[in-house]
Amino acid sequence: MNNQMYEKLGISKQVAEFSSEILEKLKPRFEEIDKIAEYNQAKVTLAMQKNRVSAECFAGSTGYGYNDMGRETLEAVYATCFNTEAALVRPQITCGTHALAIALSANLLPGDELLSPVGRPYDTLEEVIGIRESACSLKEYGVSYRQVDLLEDGTFDYENIKKAINEKTKLVTIQRSKGYQSRPSFSVKQIGELIKFVKEVKPEVICMVDNCYGEFVEIIEPSDLGADMIVGSLIKNPGGGLAPIGGYICGKQKCIDRCAYRLSAPGLGQEVGASLDTMRSLYQGFFMAPTVVAGALKGAIFAANLYEALGFKVVPNSTESRHDIIQAVELGSGEKMVAFCKGIQAAAPVDSYVSPEPYAMPGYNCDVVMAAGAFIQGSSIELSADGPIREPYTIFFQGGLTWYNAKLGIMMSLQKLVEGGFVNL
Repeated sequence: MNNQMYEKLGISKQVAEFSSEILEKLKPRFEEIDKIAEYNQAKVTLAMQKNRVSAECFAGSTGYGYNDMGRETLEAVYATCFNTEAALVRPQITCGTHALAIALSANLLPGDELLSPVGRPYDTLEEVIGIRESACSLKEYGVSYRQVDLLEDGTFDYENIKKAINEKTKLVTIQRSKGYQSRPSFSVKQIGELIKFVKEVKPEVICMVDNCYGEFVEIIEPSDLGADMIVGSLIKNPGGGLAPIGGYICGKQKCIDRCAYRLSAPGLGQEVGASLDTMRSLYQGFFMAPTVVAGALKGAIFAANLYEALGFKVVPNSTESRHDIIQAVELGSGEKMVAFCKGIQAAAPVDSYVSPEPYAMPGYNCDVVMAAGAFIQGSSIELSADGPIREPYTIFFQGGLTWYNAKLGIMMSLQKLVEGGFVNL
Protein backbone atom coordinates (compact mmCIF):
# COMPACT_ATOMS: atom_id res chain seq x y z
CA MET A 1 0.00 0.00 0.00
CA ASN A 2 2.80 2.43 0.89
CA ASN A 3 4.59 1.75 -2.40
CA GLN A 4 1.42 2.65 -4.30
CA MET A 5 1.28 6.01 -2.51
CA TYR A 6 5.01 6.60 -3.07
CA GLU A 7 4.47 5.91 -6.77
CA LYS A 8 1.80 8.63 -6.84
CA LEU A 9 4.35 11.00 -5.28
CA GLY A 10 6.86 10.19 -8.01
CA ILE A 11 9.10 7.70 -6.21
CA SER A 12 10.10 4.65 -8.24
CA LYS A 13 9.78 1.09 -6.97
CA GLN A 14 13.58 0.80 -7.13
CA VAL A 15 14.12 3.77 -4.79
CA ALA A 16 11.37 2.58 -2.42
CA GLU A 17 12.84 -0.92 -2.15
CA PHE A 18 16.38 0.37 -1.61
CA SER A 19 15.08 2.66 1.15
CA SER A 20 13.21 -0.20 2.83
CA GLU A 21 16.38 -2.27 2.98
CA ILE A 22 18.19 0.57 4.75
CA LEU A 23 15.35 1.17 7.21
CA GLU A 24 15.07 -2.45 8.29
CA LYS A 25 18.44 -2.16 10.04
CA LEU A 26 17.58 1.03 11.93
CA LYS A 27 14.80 -0.16 14.25
CA PRO A 28 17.03 -0.55 17.36
CA ARG A 29 18.41 3.00 16.95
CA PHE A 30 14.94 4.41 16.50
CA GLU A 31 13.86 2.76 19.76
CA GLU A 32 16.67 4.58 21.59
CA ILE A 33 15.59 7.90 20.09
CA ASP A 34 12.04 7.27 21.32
CA LYS A 35 13.36 6.68 24.86
CA ILE A 36 15.16 10.04 24.83
CA ALA A 37 12.04 11.76 23.48
CA GLU A 38 9.93 10.22 26.25
CA TYR A 39 12.36 11.49 28.90
CA ASN A 40 12.45 14.98 27.42
CA GLN A 41 8.67 15.05 27.05
CA ALA A 42 8.38 14.36 30.77
CA LYS A 43 10.94 17.09 31.48
CA VAL A 44 8.99 19.69 29.50
CA THR A 45 5.69 18.61 31.06
CA LEU A 46 7.16 18.86 34.56
CA ALA A 47 8.51 22.38 33.84
CA MET A 48 5.07 23.48 32.68
CA GLN A 49 3.38 21.97 35.71
CA LYS A 50 5.87 23.46 38.18
CA ASN A 51 5.27 26.92 36.76
CA ARG A 52 1.48 26.52 36.77
CA VAL A 53 0.86 27.08 33.07
CA SER A 54 -2.82 27.92 32.60
CA ALA A 55 -5.16 28.90 29.78
CA GLU A 56 -4.73 32.53 30.85
CA CYS A 57 -1.06 32.30 29.76
CA PHE A 58 -2.17 32.12 26.12
CA ALA A 59 -3.85 35.53 26.09
CA GLY A 60 -0.84 37.59 25.06
CA SER A 61 -0.47 41.35 25.31
CA THR A 62 -0.13 44.51 23.22
CA GLY A 63 1.63 47.86 23.46
CA TYR A 64 4.32 47.92 26.11
CA GLY A 65 3.42 44.42 27.25
CA TYR A 66 3.52 45.25 30.95
CA ASN A 67 2.54 42.43 33.33
CA ASP A 68 2.34 39.83 30.55
CA MET A 69 1.70 36.69 32.60
CA GLY A 70 2.06 34.34 29.66
CA ARG A 71 5.42 35.78 28.62
CA GLU A 72 6.80 35.71 32.16
CA THR A 73 5.55 32.17 32.79
CA LEU A 74 7.00 30.91 29.49
CA GLU A 75 10.41 32.30 30.44
CA ALA A 76 10.13 30.54 33.81
CA VAL A 77 9.26 27.29 31.97
CA TYR A 78 12.38 27.57 29.79
CA ALA A 79 14.57 28.36 32.82
CA THR A 80 13.19 25.36 34.71
CA CYS A 81 13.50 22.97 31.76
CA PHE A 82 17.05 24.06 30.89
CA ASN A 83 18.09 24.30 34.57
CA THR A 84 19.10 27.97 34.54
CA GLU A 85 18.53 30.97 36.80
CA ALA A 86 16.68 32.99 34.18
CA ALA A 87 15.53 33.03 30.58
CA LEU A 88 14.71 35.55 27.85
CA VAL A 89 12.19 34.07 25.38
CA ARG A 90 10.77 36.64 22.99
CA PRO A 91 9.08 36.94 19.60
CA GLN A 92 11.08 40.16 19.21
CA ILE A 93 14.21 38.01 18.74
CA THR A 94 14.07 37.46 14.99
CA CYS A 95 16.39 34.46 14.55
CA GLY A 96 19.24 32.47 16.06
CA THR A 97 21.88 34.89 14.79
CA HIS A 98 19.96 37.77 16.40
CA ALA A 99 19.81 35.90 19.72
CA LEU A 100 23.56 35.26 19.58
CA ALA A 101 24.27 38.89 18.65
CA ILE A 102 22.22 40.05 21.65
CA ALA A 103 24.01 37.69 24.04
CA LEU A 104 27.45 38.70 22.74
CA SER A 105 26.94 42.46 22.52
CA ALA A 106 25.23 42.56 25.93
CA ASN A 107 28.04 40.81 27.74
CA LEU A 108 31.12 42.17 25.93
CA LEU A 109 32.46 45.70 26.40
CA PRO A 110 35.11 47.70 24.50
CA GLY A 111 38.52 46.21 25.25
CA ASP A 112 37.15 42.72 25.92
CA GLU A 113 38.10 39.73 23.82
CA LEU A 114 35.85 36.99 22.45
CA LEU A 115 37.36 33.53 22.06
CA SER A 116 36.06 30.65 19.94
CA PRO A 117 37.82 27.41 20.93
CA VAL A 118 35.95 25.45 18.24
CA GLY A 119 37.34 27.19 15.16
CA ARG A 120 35.54 29.51 12.79
CA PRO A 121 31.92 30.27 13.72
CA TYR A 122 28.84 29.89 11.55
CA ASP A 123 28.84 32.16 8.47
CA THR A 124 26.23 34.64 9.68
CA LEU A 125 28.21 35.33 12.87
CA GLU A 126 31.26 36.49 10.91
CA GLU A 127 29.76 39.94 10.34
CA VAL A 128 28.41 40.07 13.90
CA ILE A 129 31.93 39.52 15.22
CA GLY A 130 33.72 41.54 12.53
CA ILE A 131 35.66 38.70 10.89
CA ARG A 132 34.01 40.09 7.77
CA GLU A 133 33.69 43.85 7.98
CA SER A 134 30.23 45.15 8.84
CA ALA A 135 28.69 48.19 10.42
CA CYS A 136 27.79 47.66 14.10
CA SER A 137 30.02 44.58 14.44
CA LEU A 138 31.67 43.75 17.77
CA LYS A 139 34.99 44.70 16.18
CA GLU A 140 33.68 48.18 15.36
CA TYR A 141 32.82 48.64 19.06
CA GLY A 142 36.30 47.65 20.21
CA VAL A 143 35.81 43.95 20.98
CA SER A 144 38.68 41.80 19.72
CA TYR A 145 38.37 38.21 18.57
CA ARG A 146 40.56 35.16 18.40
CA GLN A 147 39.94 31.51 17.67
CA VAL A 148 41.62 28.19 18.24
CA ASP A 149 41.03 25.70 15.46
CA LEU A 150 40.07 22.14 16.20
CA LEU A 151 42.64 19.38 15.90
CA GLU A 152 42.64 17.26 12.75
CA ASP A 153 40.47 14.63 14.43
CA GLY A 154 37.83 17.24 15.28
CA THR A 155 38.62 17.43 19.00
CA PHE A 156 39.51 20.46 21.11
CA ASP A 157 43.10 21.76 21.09
CA TYR A 158 43.32 22.19 24.85
CA GLU A 159 46.99 23.22 24.82
CA ASN A 160 46.40 26.17 22.51
CA ILE A 161 43.06 27.06 24.13
CA LYS A 162 44.92 27.54 27.42
CA LYS A 163 47.48 29.75 25.67
CA ALA A 164 44.75 31.81 23.98
CA ILE A 165 42.96 32.70 27.24
CA ASN A 166 44.43 35.97 28.51
CA GLU A 167 43.61 38.96 30.69
CA LYS A 168 41.26 40.36 28.01
CA THR A 169 39.29 37.14 27.46
CA LYS A 170 35.75 37.89 28.65
CA LEU A 171 33.54 35.42 26.82
CA VAL A 172 34.06 32.02 25.22
CA THR A 173 31.60 31.02 22.50
CA ILE A 174 31.05 27.33 21.76
CA GLN A 175 29.07 26.30 18.69
CA ARG A 176 27.44 22.95 19.39
CA SER A 177 26.37 22.16 15.84
CA LYS A 178 28.63 21.82 12.83
CA GLY A 179 27.05 24.68 10.89
CA TYR A 180 28.31 24.66 7.29
CA GLN A 181 31.38 22.62 8.20
CA SER A 182 32.17 18.94 7.95
CA ARG A 183 33.41 18.69 11.53
CA PRO A 184 31.52 16.58 14.08
CA SER A 185 28.91 18.23 16.25
CA PHE A 186 29.78 18.17 19.93
CA SER A 187 28.03 16.14 22.59
CA VAL A 188 26.83 17.89 25.73
CA LYS A 189 29.43 15.87 27.65
CA GLN A 190 32.24 17.18 25.40
CA ILE A 191 30.98 20.74 25.81
CA GLY A 192 30.82 20.29 29.57
CA GLU A 193 34.44 19.10 29.63
CA LEU A 194 35.52 22.12 27.58
CA ILE A 195 33.66 24.52 29.87
CA LYS A 196 35.24 22.91 32.95
CA PHE A 197 38.70 23.32 31.38
CA VAL A 198 38.09 26.99 30.48
CA LYS A 199 36.79 27.78 33.97
CA GLU A 200 39.87 26.17 35.53
CA VAL A 201 42.08 28.46 33.46
CA LYS A 202 39.97 31.58 34.11
CA PRO A 203 37.00 31.09 36.47
CA GLU A 204 35.31 34.43 35.75
CA VAL A 205 35.07 33.94 31.97
CA ILE A 206 31.53 33.68 30.54
CA CYS A 207 30.89 30.47 28.59
CA MET A 208 28.13 30.78 25.98
CA VAL A 209 26.87 27.85 23.91
CA ASP A 210 25.20 28.28 20.53
CA ASN A 211 22.64 25.53 21.15
CA CYS A 212 20.92 25.76 17.74
CA TYR A 213 19.83 22.38 16.32
CA GLY A 214 20.81 20.58 19.54
CA GLU A 215 17.91 21.03 21.95
CA PHE A 216 16.27 17.76 23.11
CA VAL A 217 18.63 15.56 21.10
CA GLU A 218 20.10 14.36 24.40
CA ILE A 219 18.57 14.20 27.89
CA ILE A 220 20.84 16.99 29.17
CA GLU A 221 21.70 20.44 27.83
CA PRO A 222 24.96 22.45 28.09
CA SER A 223 23.39 24.53 30.88
CA ASP A 224 23.33 21.37 32.99
CA LEU A 225 27.13 21.20 32.72
CA GLY A 226 28.22 24.75 33.47
CA ALA A 227 27.29 26.93 30.48
CA ASP A 228 26.58 30.51 31.62
CA MET A 229 24.29 31.04 28.63
CA ILE A 230 22.67 28.78 26.03
CA VAL A 231 21.20 30.44 22.98
CA GLY A 232 18.87 29.30 20.21
CA SER A 233 16.05 29.94 17.77
CA LEU A 234 12.40 29.10 18.25
CA ILE A 235 11.99 28.20 14.56
CA LYS A 236 14.42 25.37 15.17
CA ASN A 237 14.10 22.59 17.76
CA PRO A 238 12.39 24.23 20.76
CA GLY A 239 9.60 25.80 18.72
CA GLY A 240 8.36 22.37 17.69
CA GLY A 241 7.37 23.66 14.25
CA LEU A 242 4.60 25.79 15.75
CA ALA A 243 6.48 28.88 16.94
CA PRO A 244 6.06 31.50 14.20
CA ILE A 245 9.11 33.52 15.27
CA GLY A 246 11.41 34.04 18.23
CA GLY A 247 14.57 33.12 20.03
CA TYR A 248 15.73 32.32 23.54
CA ILE A 249 18.68 32.97 25.84
CA CYS A 250 18.80 30.97 29.08
CA GLY A 251 21.46 31.32 31.74
CA LYS A 252 22.80 33.17 34.75
CA GLN A 253 20.59 36.00 35.98
CA LYS A 254 23.28 38.66 35.54
CA CYS A 255 23.88 37.62 31.93
CA ILE A 256 20.16 37.49 31.09
CA ASP A 257 19.55 40.91 32.69
CA ARG A 258 22.14 42.42 30.34
CA CYS A 259 20.63 40.59 27.36
CA ALA A 260 17.20 42.01 28.20
CA TYR A 261 18.66 45.53 28.38
CA ARG A 262 20.29 45.02 25.00
CA LEU A 263 17.09 43.65 23.42
CA SER A 264 14.88 46.49 24.68
CA ALA A 265 16.66 49.38 26.44
CA PRO A 266 18.73 49.99 29.59
CA GLY A 267 16.38 50.27 32.53
CA LEU A 268 13.49 48.58 30.73
CA GLY A 269 14.80 45.03 30.24
CA GLN A 270 12.27 42.23 30.52
CA GLU A 271 9.45 44.49 31.70
CA VAL A 272 8.46 45.42 28.15
CA GLY A 273 7.84 43.49 24.95
CA ALA A 274 4.30 42.59 23.94
CA SER A 275 3.73 38.95 23.06
CA LEU A 276 0.77 39.80 20.77
CA ASP A 277 -0.97 36.54 19.77
CA THR A 278 2.09 34.24 19.80
CA MET A 279 1.82 32.71 23.26
CA ARG A 280 -0.26 29.64 22.49
CA SER A 281 2.06 28.67 19.63
CA LEU A 282 5.20 29.18 21.73
CA TYR A 283 3.86 27.03 24.57
CA GLN A 284 2.43 24.32 22.38
CA GLY A 285 5.53 24.23 20.18
CA PHE A 286 7.78 23.80 23.21
CA PHE A 287 5.50 21.00 24.45
CA MET A 288 5.69 19.24 21.07
CA ALA A 289 9.43 19.81 20.60
CA PRO A 290 10.78 16.49 22.03
CA THR A 291 8.58 14.45 19.69
CA VAL A 292 9.30 16.64 16.66
CA VAL A 293 13.05 16.50 17.34
CA ALA A 294 12.85 12.69 17.58
CA GLY A 295 11.30 12.54 14.10
CA ALA A 296 13.99 14.83 12.71
CA LEU A 297 16.71 12.66 14.28
CA LYS A 298 15.29 9.54 12.67
CA GLY A 299 15.33 11.33 9.34
CA ALA A 300 18.97 12.34 9.80
CA ILE A 301 20.03 8.80 10.68
CA PHE A 302 18.10 7.42 7.71
CA ALA A 303 19.84 9.93 5.42
CA ALA A 304 23.27 9.01 6.80
CA ASN A 305 22.74 5.29 6.29
CA LEU A 306 21.19 5.62 2.85
CA TYR A 307 23.81 7.96 1.37
CA GLU A 308 26.73 6.17 2.99
CA ALA A 309 25.50 2.94 1.40
CA LEU A 310 25.66 4.76 -1.96
CA GLY A 311 29.32 5.67 -1.38
CA PHE A 312 28.97 9.31 -0.28
CA LYS A 313 30.84 10.74 2.69
CA VAL A 314 28.39 11.62 5.47
CA VAL A 315 28.91 13.45 8.78
CA PRO A 316 28.00 11.99 11.21
CA ASN A 317 28.49 8.58 9.63
CA SER A 318 25.91 5.81 9.72
CA THR A 319 26.87 4.52 13.19
CA GLU A 320 28.06 7.59 15.13
CA SER A 321 26.10 9.03 18.05
CA ARG A 322 23.95 12.09 17.34
CA HIS A 323 24.26 15.48 19.00
CA ASP A 324 22.16 17.66 16.69
CA ILE A 325 19.55 17.17 13.97
CA ILE A 326 21.83 18.09 11.04
CA GLN A 327 23.06 15.53 8.53
CA ALA A 328 25.86 16.55 6.19
CA VAL A 329 26.21 14.70 2.87
CA GLU A 330 29.25 15.47 0.73
CA LEU A 331 27.87 15.27 -2.81
CA GLY A 332 30.88 16.50 -4.78
CA SER A 333 29.22 18.99 -7.13
CA GLY A 334 26.84 21.90 -7.17
CA GLU A 335 24.59 20.06 -9.63
CA LYS A 336 24.10 17.20 -7.19
CA MET A 337 23.35 19.66 -4.38
CA VAL A 338 20.63 21.28 -6.48
CA ALA A 339 19.16 17.86 -7.41
CA PHE A 340 19.09 16.86 -3.73
CA CYS A 341 17.32 20.08 -2.79
CA LYS A 342 14.78 19.63 -5.58
CA GLY A 343 13.88 16.29 -4.02
CA ILE A 344 13.44 17.80 -0.56
CA GLN A 345 11.29 20.59 -1.99
CA ALA A 346 9.17 18.10 -3.92
CA ALA A 347 8.42 16.23 -0.68
CA ALA A 348 7.24 19.37 1.16
CA PRO A 349 3.60 20.12 1.95
CA VAL A 350 4.08 23.79 0.98
CA ASP A 351 5.56 25.10 -2.31
CA SER A 352 6.30 21.56 -3.49
CA TYR A 353 6.11 22.76 -7.12
CA VAL A 354 8.97 25.25 -6.65
CA SER A 355 12.41 24.38 -8.05
CA PRO A 356 15.27 25.51 -5.76
CA GLU A 357 18.11 27.47 -7.37
CA PRO A 358 21.34 28.83 -5.82
CA TYR A 359 21.27 32.51 -4.94
CA ALA A 360 23.04 35.14 -2.86
CA MET A 361 21.71 35.23 0.71
CA PRO A 362 22.40 37.95 3.30
CA GLY A 363 25.21 36.99 5.66
CA TYR A 364 26.94 34.53 3.31
CA ASN A 365 29.95 35.04 1.04
CA CYS A 366 28.80 32.69 -1.74
CA ASP A 367 25.59 31.47 -3.36
CA VAL A 368 23.47 29.16 -1.23
CA VAL A 369 20.93 26.59 -2.42
CA MET A 370 18.02 25.98 -0.09
CA ALA A 371 14.93 23.78 -0.05
CA ALA A 372 12.28 24.59 2.52
CA GLY A 373 8.61 24.10 1.78
CA ALA A 374 7.67 25.10 5.31
CA PHE A 375 4.62 26.39 7.17
CA ILE A 376 6.97 28.84 8.94
CA GLN A 377 9.37 30.64 6.60
CA GLY A 378 12.94 29.41 7.13
CA SER A 379 11.96 26.97 9.88
CA SER A 380 14.88 24.54 10.13
CA ILE A 381 12.94 22.07 12.27
CA GLU A 382 10.69 21.54 9.26
CA LEU A 383 11.85 19.46 6.31
CA SER A 384 14.71 21.42 4.75
CA ALA A 385 18.12 21.18 3.15
CA ASP A 386 20.65 23.80 2.24
CA GLY A 387 24.31 24.45 1.64
CA PRO A 388 26.79 26.93 0.19
CA ILE A 389 27.83 26.23 -3.38
CA ARG A 390 31.52 25.74 -2.63
CA GLU A 391 33.90 22.84 -2.19
CA PRO A 392 33.49 20.13 -1.04
CA TYR A 393 29.86 20.70 -2.13
CA THR A 394 28.19 19.47 1.02
CA ILE A 395 24.44 19.57 1.54
CA PHE A 396 23.06 19.94 5.07
CA PHE A 397 19.76 18.16 5.66
CA GLN A 398 17.61 18.67 8.72
CA GLY A 399 14.12 18.62 10.10
CA GLY A 400 10.77 17.13 9.32
CA LEU A 401 7.76 17.85 11.53
CA THR A 402 7.05 14.12 11.41
CA TRP A 403 9.38 11.19 10.84
CA TYR A 404 7.29 10.12 7.85
CA ASN A 405 7.75 13.43 6.07
CA ALA A 406 11.49 13.33 6.78
CA LYS A 407 11.58 9.80 5.33
CA LEU A 408 9.70 10.95 2.22
CA GLY A 409 12.13 13.84 1.78
CA ILE A 410 15.18 11.60 1.80
CA MET A 411 13.58 9.15 -0.61
CA MET A 412 12.62 12.00 -2.94
CA SER A 413 16.15 13.44 -2.80
CA LEU A 414 17.49 10.08 -3.94
CA GLN A 415 14.86 9.91 -6.66
CA LYS A 416 16.01 13.25 -8.11
CA LEU A 417 19.65 12.15 -8.04
CA VAL A 418 18.72 8.94 -9.86
CA GLU A 419 16.67 10.86 -12.45
CA GLY A 420 19.59 13.25 -12.97
CA GLY A 421 21.95 10.38 -13.72
CA PHE A 422 24.05 11.13 -10.61
CA VAL A 423 23.29 7.84 -8.82
CA ASN A 424 22.81 4.29 -10.05
CA LEU A 425 20.92 1.77 -7.91
